[in-house]
Amino acid sequence: MVPAARVSMLREQVRAAEEAGISSVWVLQHYLGSMPTLQPIPLLAALAQDAGEMRLGTNMFILPLRHPVDVAEDFATLDHLTGGRAVAGFGMGYRENEFASFGVPMDERVSRYEESIAIIRSLWSGETTSFSGRHFSLDDQRISLRPVQDAGPPIWVGAGPHKTGAHRAARLGDAWIVPPHVDPERLAVVLGHYRDERSRLGRGPSELVVRRELLLDPDPDRARALGIEARGALTRKYAEYNAPQQGEAYKHLSTDKAAEEVADASYLFTDPAGAVAALSELEARGLTYVVLRAQWYDLEQDRVLRTLELFKNEVLPHFR
Repeated sequence: MVPAARVSMLREQVRAAEEAGISSVWVLQHYLGSMPTLQPIPLLAALAQDAGEMRLGTNMFILPLRHPVDVAEDFATLDHLTGGRAVAGFGMGYRENEFASFGVPMDERVSRYEESIAIIRSLWSGETTSFSGRHFSLDDQRISLRPVQDAGPPIWVGAGPHKTGAHRAARLGDAWIVPPHVDPERLAVVLGHYRDERSRLGRGPSELVVRRELLLDPDPDRARALGIEARGALTRKYAEYNAPQQGEAYKHLSTDKAAEEVADASYLFTDPAGAVAALSELEARGLTYVVLRAQWYDLEQDRVLRTLELFKNEVLPHFR
């Protein structure tokens, strides 16, 4: 199916998610990949009319590949189109072909990311901005359209599951989007680093976010089989990507057996009771916000809608 033809299906999913009590809509970003990808800012703008009071965010927008003035203006516009419900989920990216094609050296990711956030926050304040950095400079400039939200959309930082990443997220972000494939022991350690750094900076607690794939069925074995079948091909495509910090973690996803093992550990392909148990475990570990991906290209629309219905009726009531 042509990706543009999916927009009406996505709108139906958003309406179903809003009715199910889900609080936000999230879309990803990639360039030049093997998976057709609708770019996030125009897609979220198109979905905003169906989202009700849900927030709309990016998970993740690849910040180092874009100029911060452009990003600040785009997200400010999105904030107006969504009635002040935009969330800026910023990641550093990891695919070498994307950076090479944009002419951005991979070893500049961190410095570009940090400079960009400083500029974006300053512009969103509505004040005149001057900045002189390694990559970007502004001289007494002011954003043309100030966002609806005070200080602009919340910035949710994607950072690796290590001390440096945790400290970067604590320092730069309003929340931390933790990578999905982190074992419980390591998660406890890095969340400790994050909280300690937030406390040291006087920033206080924040949302701690993780993504999980979701497919629900009254029969957990059928849910698992359907999820593995629909998600397996996409999982193996991710394994083909060159991820500098995550490469070793993804190499083992290249076989069907390995994909199933990862699914069992990280995905919610289960019945409603299994989802309640898994989400409760994440809550007990300190995660406060879960982004649930309930659809991907190889999954039929009626299956997505059925998952959302089961989530509404049999999962979400346990968390209210």
